[in-house]
Amino acid sequence: MATVKRSFNNRTCEAPYLIFLGPPGSGKGTQAEKLQHSFRLVQLSTGNLFREHIKNETPLGLKVKGILANGELVPDDLTVQMVVDRLDRPDTIMGVVFDGFPRTRDQALALQDRLDAKGKCITAAVLFRITDDEIVERLSARRTCPKDNSIFNLKSNPPRQDEICDLCGGALIMREDDKPEVIRHRLQVYRQQTEPLIEFYREQDMLIEVDATRSIQEIEAQLDEWMPMFIYNANS
Repeated sequence: MATVKRSFNNRTCEAPYLIFLGPPGSGKGTQAEKLQHSFRLVQLSTGNLFREHIKNETPLGLKVKGILANGELVPDDLTVQMVVDRLDRPDTIMGVVFDGFPRTRDQALALQDRLDAKGKCITAAVLFRITDDEIVERLSARRTCPKDNSIFNLKSNPPRQDEICDLCGGALIMREDDKPEVIRHRLQVYRQQTEPLIEFYREQDMLIEVDATRSIQEIEAQLDEWMPMFIYNANS
């Protein structure tokens, strides 16, 4: 089994805080959701946070709404503030899975500074390792039902009837961002912006890798095997 050290400066964490790294389509969101159900770790996605704040018209949400309306990127300090505020809610007492955040080294440093100030720390960064060609093959086989938002995969989770939703019987579609040329552009952005985080967390002795080409069930079993180690490191 791989070894994971606790955190920056070997600080003791009060709960497991895991960062899931990997390209779009690597399966990190699926596994974060499963950890939320199995171990009551909060799945923290910045996209969901943005939508929640905008819907509730919070001061931060109004700022984000204006920024996005202008076609601009949300500044790192505002994103990190939303994340840190979310960590203050009582449901995070069992731990958190950061799903797709941080995306850049600057965000990682800003997050760590804010966590340090609160006496919190990252337990481990889990890298979902998979090649670009495998991602393109996986995502380009994805189909979505426009009526009930069900998601299928023609290779790994096909509908009972070809290109037809199992639930409502409607025709399935390929989303624009699942087209091969769009996927490769997203992967290029990921390689440029997010891949440096791999070395960043490796230098901190916090990186652990999982083979994301395996089945959902195999990856889930691997993470379940590692969880006692993460929880022990967080509370030791």
